[in-house]
Amino acid sequence: MKISILDASTLGADLDLSVVSKVGDVTVYPTTSTEEINAHCKGNDVLILNKVKINESTLTDYDGIKLICITATGFDNVDLDFCRSKGIAVCNVVGYSTNSVAQVTVAVVLSLANHLSEFMRHVQSGAYTKGGVANCLTPVYTELEGKKWGIVGCGNIGTKVGKIAEALGCKVLAFKRTPHESFETVDIDTLCKECDIITVHAPLSDVTKHLINRERLSKMKKNVILVNAARGAVTDEEAVAEAIEKEIIGAFGTDVYSVEPFSENHPFTRIMNRDNVCLTPHMAWGAKESRERCLSEVINNIKSFFAGETRNRVDI
Repeated sequence: MKISILDASTLGADLDLSVVSKVGDVTVYPTTSTEEINAHCKGNDVLILNKVKINESTLTDYDGIKLICITATGFDNVDLDFCRSKGIAVCNVVGYSTNSVAQVTVAVVLSLANHLSEFMRHVQSGAYTKGGVANCLTPVYTELEGKKWGIVGCGNIGTKVGKIAEALGCKVLAFKRTPHESFETVDIDTLCKECDIITVHAPLSDVTKHLINRERLSKMKKNVILVNAARGAVTDEEAVAEAIEKEIIGAFGTDVYSVEPFSENHPFTRIMNRDNVCLTPHMAWGAKESRERCLSEVINNIKSFFAGETRNRVDI
């Protein structure tokens, strides 16, 4: 069996990819541009990829490809209809990054809520040493106890974040398609209107694209903390940038973007140096343990597929 890993650099330089050789003959590519897709895929039975886009226009030499393994839960970068038409199976990985994403999501919320960047800079600049006062309490921050924390998309990650939020003393409101067993479930507009903190964990689809839009941003509290840990396009990024610039919302954090990495003319370049903005480079999923679990799951998906099973198939 021949296997190509198309964008190994997205998995981290420290990850031992040699374990994949237990199931086949592996070729590792650090990156694969659109122009290189056919060359890197040719002659392979299995493709392992994270962000490489596979569709009718990018993959024209698909002969012999039997399985695509996505090293992520989201699969919006792979055209499932195209794969079905060519008899190519597609598997994702679920549940591997729950702890990692939840940990980073809450860390971003806490950093923004406590104004940590400003307080750190006060010390680093020497202002604290020269000030002659034992403490600095500006900007003012408030406790999370008693605040309302909204979870948009309450699957594994959203549920984990919600439980941490409850441990911090927050009342959790959830927006999801079916009622949540642990949290009060409300519609998206009620959540946007009532919550002090909103974290987004919904997968990207035609339904969720720009779910957080200009209208819903206008309904949020002036001091709301909004954090996107889902997919960039679940928010209207231009509208979010404007909401920060016009002080419609209090703070914003995101680890994901509609185009990654984002370009020099992306709306977030206008706000990325503000104290109430925390932008990270799509790293929330990538704790070492999370990446090791992901790769292990990919190997299990390959073994299961060739054993005639349908483990983690997203094309059926």
